[in-house]
Amino acid sequence: MLDSLYEIFNKRELAYPDPVVFLYRYPRMIDREAAALVASALAYGRVAQIHASVARVLDPLYDEPARRLATASHKDLRDHCKGFRHRFTGEEDLFGLLAGIGSAMRKEGSLQAVFKKGLKTTGGNTTGALIYLRNRLLGPTGRSKNTLLPDPQASSACKRLHLFLKWMVRSDDIDPGGWRCLQPSQLIVPMDVHMHRICSCLGFTARKSADGVSAREATESFRSICPEDPVKYDFALTRFGIRSDLCMDDLKKYLSNNTSLPVTV
Repeated sequence: MLDSLYEIFNKRELAYPDPVVFLYRYPRMIDREAAALVASALAYGRVAQIHASVARVLDPLYDEPARRLATASHKDLRDHCKGFRHRFTGEEDLFGLLAGIGSAMRKEGSLQAVFKKGLKTTGGNTTGALIYLRNRLLGPTGRSKNTLLPDPQASSACKRLHLFLKWMVRSDDIDPGGWRCLQPSQLIVPMDVHMHRICSCLGFTARKSADGVSAREATESFRSICPEDPVKYDFALTRFGIRSDLCMDDLKKYLSNNTSLPVTV
């Protein structure tokens, strides 16, 4: 049944309104990874607000965000971020993220290169490499916290960072991929409140909150079904409750009775 949902929904023409659509603008991997980090970092709140905020950041960078961030001065970046507000994220946090991306592009050449160093340092540990990447991005501003860069060492599921990895590592109609330093089998489910409700419905986690433990529990459950690609079903499942014509009750009925879906795709 999960495979049938994947076949139905995992199609490029059904990607909107998921913020992954911003990545399709960029054929070059370094531009795509810069855009992916911005889009995933802002992927919280209402969909319309997410799209407006991501467009506000990326549109002025045209089709080469990697080069423009790498060559921008801190004054240029502060001007770019002036007046920005996305829920509880203000211009200072956005400046910190863009400054971190620009610094990484200048010194290491790509975000993948930074992540590979993290993997090497931590013996191939995905969470350890994310900690390394986050610290590298925070470095240029000397700050220890940023609302756009959750801490993988805390109890948070770090949904947005794992969403970023999903977009960059997997390659199919939805996820454009580009990175070769990590295998899909090493990914962790991007766990938020919505995905937590779905995984609870499936019996894939017994946790009461969408934290790091529930993300790992759900990932292991999906891995028992698809060891080589445990986050394969993420996009298809999260359409329930995001699309106006599909709700959680439709998913429950479909999975329990294998009834048809109340939507024409």
